Amino acid sequence: TDAHRQLLPHRSVQVLLFDAENRLYLQRRSKKRRFYGGRWDISARGHVHVNEAAHDAAFRTLRYQLGLNVDKMQHIRQLPACAETGHEFVSLYVAKSLRQPSPNPEVASEGYFYTQEELTCLVRDFRELLTPGLVTLWESGLAFPVS
Repeated sequence: TDAHRQLLPHRSVQVLLFDAENRLYLQRRSKKRRFYGGRWDISARGHVHVNEAAHDAAFRTLRYQLGLNVDKMQHIRQLPACAETGHEFVSLYVAKSLRQPSPNPEVASEGYFYTQEELTCLVRDFRELLTPGLVTLWESGLAFPVS
């Protein structure tokens, strides 16, 4: 988007989706994506539209990217706009679902639920396959905010 190209601060949402076993769903970004195509990323992320509440954007993003409607979502953190967040003011949410996500092929080619230990191994041994945003969340201890 223009905001990213011009490094302008803007609002976004990130959703961490967990299953009943507290495994985190990661999506593999479509190779068609402009940024980090083919890399593993958090469950869902998107921009907040003009005059849209971040909470509503989180539900919309989860529905659009993973085909899921959830009953509730918990806001856990606000992250400041900086280079590590792509100059985005990030509203971070957690959701749980017993249903299997159905990734939108325009956004994600596939997805998988990972344990905390599996994600630790991915970050340690295969960092180049992950988006910087996912690595930043993991390093800050926010990838698994609830246990």
